[in-house]
Amino acid sequence: MRAVSSTGKARGWLVLAASAAMLGGLALVGLPEPAPVAPRPAPAEHAGLAARLPAPEIAVRELLARREDAIRSGDEAAFAATVDPEAPAEFQQRQMQLFHNLQTVPLTSFSYRLDGGSLPHAPVPAADGVLASRVMLRYALSGADSVPTERPQGYLFARRGPSWYLAEDTGVVPDAWRGPWDFGPCQVRRTDRGLVVGHDAKAVDRVAAQLDSTVADVTEVWGSGWAQRVGVLVPGSQEELRSLVGPEFAVDGIAGVAVADLVDTRTKRVEGARVVLTPRTSEELPDVALGVVLRHEITHVAARAVTADGAPMWMLEGFPDYVGYRKSGLTPREIAPELARVVREVGPPLRLPTNAEFHQSGSRLDLTYQQSWSVVEYLSRRIGEDRLIDLYRRIAAATTPEAAESALVDTTGLTSPQLLQAWGQDLPHTLT
Repeated sequence: MRAVSSTGKARGWLVLAASAAMLGGLALVGLPEPAPVAPRPAPAEHAGLAARLPAPEIAVRELLARREDAIRSGDEAAFAATVDPEAPAEFQQRQMQLFHNLQTVPLTSFSYRLDGGSLPHAPVPAADGVLASRVMLRYALSGADSVPTERPQGYLFARRGPSWYLAEDTGVVPDAWRGPWDFGPCQVRRTDRGLVVGHDAKAVDRVAAQLDSTVADVTEVWGSGWAQRVGVLVPGSQEELRSLVGPEFAVDGIAGVAVADLVDTRTKRVEGARVVLTPRTSEELPDVALGVVLRHEITHVAARAVTADGAPMWMLEGFPDYVGYRKSGLTPREIAPELARVVREVGPPLRLPTNAEFHQSGSRLDLTYQQSWSVVEYLSRRIGEDRLIDLYRRIAAATTPEAAESALVDTTGLTSPQLLQAWGQDLPHTLT
């Protein structure tokens, strides 16, 4: 299950834009010579050899186990021996670059699991056997993941004589995931409160410099009842961003996004929680705006275990914005310029933002987020942060309008119309 915590839209903080050493230290060495091709049996004995070989699934599982061991132990030769020696040179080189990239990323867990039987596949020239299958990669980032997470891969395997090899790693399944290590050499920074992985050292350093303080800022509001560790990915291209966050997003319109591979709100289990920033966010935003984005997305990570899909978005996005801007030093008018203009020219909003309005774009989306931040900020002043957090927990668990309304009344003593009226009366004073 691919769970998404935030739309992470490029909003007010991008308006502001207009105004640790690498781990591992492994130097890349020249690619090894391709592993020799196993001698091809003579035609007369070929059938007898095939009868003695293990089932393809068994052989491929053994091959995957050897790849795991090679990656974990840093054994380049053993890894190279798992790659099809008759595959195109570009694929062989890409596989060895993948090996080196993985050596720079601190992993506490890394394993493959063959998932299902053979799938339709392209022919492999001169192969004695072929198997295409979904393979689940199970891994954990050191310093970020308390439990491993799983992502799907699509692999094409080829048999040359008695030996099986990996012949291709793209195009086998439509939802195959590619990690940062698939897109180039990785720059990695560990901090006390997480891990930043990217490709541009300057961008990674900028994010790492703020990570611990932003985690502390979120914990100050939300409390210590979460992992207080975050994995942040800084992709170097739109293609990589699209792979990391999935097809749910029009990646041209986001500044950052919080995602998770699995969320179970009943057991409070979250796997693979990540903050993914766009190249523009990590490279171009001023430090203040970058801090806002990080606090916003990290709040999603902290609250994800208690946040149900379908809950009212004005709270699900307004609360992270409240935490994001809380220590920014920005004034309400700087945070919500579009809302200030509307209040000045038209008057206060006539309703709370609806979930559908969070799927707009441009200034309309800006206004929706600014309204959500403003109403949550108003509630924080009216009922205090402790009760605001309790309200978030209750509304975030609400999957029906009736449950959300009950949570609002029980926690604040206000119905939605009463909240709308009180907030509207406060707006002209707040935004002056």
